Amino acid sequence: MRDTKTVVVMKGDQTGQELLEEAMRILQPDVIGFDITFEEYDLSLENRRRTDNEVVHEAAQAMKTYGFGIKAATITPEAGDDVGSPNAILRREIDGKVIVRTGRRIPGIRPVGGTYAPISVIRMAVGDAYGAKEWRDGEGDDEIACRTEVIDRKTCRAVAEYAFRHAKKMNAKVFGGPKYTVSPVYEGMLKEEMDRASERYPDVPYDPQLIDATYALLLNNHGDPLVIPALNRDGDCLSDMVLQLFGSIAGAESMLISFDDELNPHVVMAEAPTGRPRVSSAKTSPTRWR
Repeated sequence: MRDTKTVVVMKGDQTGQELLEEAMRILQPDVIGFDITFEEYDLSLENRRRTDNEVVHEAAQAMKTYGFGIKAATITPEAGDDVGSPNAILRREIDGKVIVRTGRRIPGIRPVGGTYAPISVIRMAVGDAYGAKEWRDGEGDDEIACRTEVIDRKTCRAVAEYAFRHAKKMNAKVFGGPKYTVSPVYEGMLKEEMDRASERYPDVPYDPQLIDATYALLLNNHGDPLVIPALNRDGDCLSDMVLQLFGSIAGAESMLISFDDELNPHVVMAEAPTGRPRVSSAKTSPTRWR
């Protein structure tokens, strides 16, 4: 008797849902060659509003049970009193630590700057600029804006460890890094974990660079496969650039991963890497794809 895996399927909005339906066609047992079942949850904006996000929490718990998920692109309302981003809830609920976004050459599309081999961005999934405490003090020309950002050692270790494991599988070089010279205490924490991971994987090539140098050198890449560990904000911006180097963000993959105590993947969720702004037909407030 064959072991049947269950994948949690999270439906989305409009084009996101259409693309999910196409993806599901190639996940059928007669295509992939092994048994697989699906448990569906409707994460469309309409249903998230109707359930006050309860459906998102249910989907997250199901992923923790089965270990696998695939999510369509969904609309995130801009209004603060609306349902917000389902991605933020899912990442928190499954304790997602790493987002892996890999650019690969698309047949028939000429890449930019000689980027022929795959490039993976290993992005911190939580903390940093996202969810930071923000406030303003003063008035007029003396007004100042402040933000308190936080990263933690455990997440930095997960990013660094997975980067080197991924590079070993890809026969790639771990490349890039944070701006640790300007921010040795905050951004230096990720650099420390990258250096320690390098010691654990001496057979994996390691070329640490500051984030600004990383951007510049990517435009002069000689075609080698690369794995780039990054802070949350850096990884968000960097992955959009890397994916576009291959011709289109739409042709890329994005994986959210949580880990067990041994830093082995515990839950893996495939999702759309990004989307385009639009206006919801349900409300007049601006929305964005997530």
